[in-house]
Amino acid sequence: MKVDPSAISHDAAYFWQIATIVPRPIAWVSTLNEDGSANLAPFSFFMGVGADPPMIALSIGTHEREGVEVPKDSWRNIARTGELVVSLATEELAAAMNASSAEVPYGVDEFGLAGVTKAPSERVAPPRVAESPVTMECKLERILELGRGPSPASLIIAEILLWHVRDEVVVNGRIDPRLLHTVGRLGGAFYTRTRDLFEMKRPGRA
Repeated sequence: MKVDPSAISHDAAYFWQIATIVPRPIAWVSTLNEDGSANLAPFSFFMGVGADPPMIALSIGTHEREGVEVPKDSWRNIARTGELVVSLATEELAAAMNASSAEVPYGVDEFGLAGVTKAPSERVAPPRVAESPVTMECKLERILELGRGPSPASLIIAEILLWHVRDEVVVNGRIDPRLLHTVGRLGGAFYTRTRDLFEMKRPGRA
């Protein structure tokens, strides 16, 4: 079977992407709405892109509002304020993370929908998810608008200003992945756990 993106709809191409780019880490992003209320939403087009300074990138698309495709609330908020917080989604928080993905009117506080607690950040205004073992306070570096047609997307690049890490997931000064219990996104409604781990040492220089 061959799939030619130019021969299918953008919706179909998106579904091929999420089925083949797997597993994907989840950025559980908190931002502030124009009225000061908090927004919380998960995004799985997410990765690290630099170390000096430490930087992340995530992609956020559009959604339909009153018959028009508009940037999703997180995108709007990040573009306006230049600030965001990324919390890790764990197995224990998976249901809450999923609840926060609901399409709701602008200004609805998804922390309440998800039943999670706001924790104050130190260097940015949006709150953190208190229950998450790792959170990253970030400031916007740049936004690149991508794509064409009715559903463009953004590539948001942000600098990590501060990590908050629970002591219980740290062993000898480093995070132990066996203790995080993060979840990853697959195609459709599927997720994966990170408890089934194996280790391989990288080969030395030839």
